[in-house]
Amino acid sequence: DAQLFYGSMKGVVAALGDPYSVFLDPVISEEFTEELSGKFQGIGAEIGMKQERLTIISPLPESPAEKAGLKPGDKVMAIDGNETTGISLDEAVKQIRGEKGTEVILTVARENADSFLDITITRDTIDIKSVVLEMKDNIGYIKLTHFNQDTAQEFGEIVNELLTKSPKGVILDLRNNAGGYLDVAIEIAGYWVKNGDVVVKESFGDVEIDRNYNSTGQEQLASYKTVVIVNGGSASASEIVAGALQDFELANVVGEVTFGKGSVQELEQLSDGSSVKITIARWLTPFGRSIDKEGVAPDEIVEFTEENYENEEDPQLDRALEIINNE
Repeated sequence: DAQLFYGSMKGVVAALGDPYSVFLDPVISEEFTEELSGKFQGIGAEIGMKQERLTIISPLPESPAEKAGLKPGDKVMAIDGNETTGISLDEAVKQIRGEKGTEVILTVARENADSFLDITITRDTIDIKSVVLEMKDNIGYIKLTHFNQDTAQEFGEIVNELLTKSPKGVILDLRNNAGGYLDVAIEIAGYWVKNGDVVVKESFGDVEIDRNYNSTGQEQLASYKTVVIVNGGSASASEIVAGALQDFELANVVGEVTFGKGSVQELEQLSDGSSVKITIARWLTPFGRSIDKEGVAPDEIVEFTEENYENEEDPQLDRALEIINNE
């Protein structure tokens, strides 16, 4: 009876025709919560729907997915030989995740590849460290991989450490960051965006009134020359931060057009441990630019090619460093 009930609930939500509105049974709901807390078992890759096809948004740094060669933009055609046509996101997550040490085979279509690729990935425990600081000479390089529950605190600690070094400028690397919590994105944007200014707007479609989310930050990094690096794996909260800093001309955005995941989901926990995630609005940048499907276009397009990857080159980071050093 429970299986039939949960199946019917999944069908009701799926009837909305929105890939980001899903019903999560208690097991999947718990896994989803674990991921947002920063630790889970699986392959370590963010997935989404693009042009009605299951797509890799980004593999996490040092994850089994990245080590196996999975790349942003890969379209997942099959999971362990089972075709993914018409699959829901929650079902895809359920099939891809699993216990540490077990294997999953993803059949992917990659741009410019002559045929499908079978990529075998050994699952592991994924422990996400969402903020890393490196000094590139006298320039602060902050790699932000997620907007998780602990990210805001980690980011604050990193900024305090950075400010003691009196950097010439700051690079915020949002490449392959698939997003996370809205309030964390707003808090991080507040390190640049003036207190009280809009960071992002929610548009409710036919309703003319938009909801504004304003910065409550102290603009500790606003006076530093900043470059934000993005790519096709930058989605959701990443696009919110990049779009806000771009609108207010607080940063140069370089790299490639972002993923375009600009819809707002509200998560409702139910009494039996299940939950429902429903799309309620669309994101707009402070100046009203739509993020959904369109993404954020960089101020300067800098490509990162397969050849760059093989040769361990990073032209996007090189350009970011050049912009700051030339100021």
